[in-house]
Amino acid sequence: MEIISKLSEDALKISLIGELDANGAINLDRIISKAIADGYYKIAVDCRQLEYISSAGLGVFISYISELKSHNGKFVFYHLRENVESVFNILGLQKVVAITPDFIQAKNQLHEV
Repeated sequence: MEIISKLSEDALKISLIGELDANGAINLDRIISKAIADGYYKIAVDCRQLEYISSAGLGVFISYISELKSHNGKFVFYHLRENVESVFNILGLQKVVAITPDFIQAKNQLHEV
């Protein structure tokens, strides 16, 4: 699992590459926690190269949803592969996080209140 994070003016962009399992979830949690501590509450997650996501990986995102919302922030996921999107749909996550087809729409979603 490789996680690439990039801070912009008011958002964090995370690119997930490979399989997000329990080991990768630890590193992801550290990245998100630091971003929030630094005042970044809008997080775009590029899933173009995400091949698999475990419950531990999903748990990291779920654990921060309330905190982001309390600061008018959110997660926006984009470029989901079919198998990853089906996991989100089965769990009903599309009801609590935004899912868009590309970065432009993700960026627009991040700035909607």
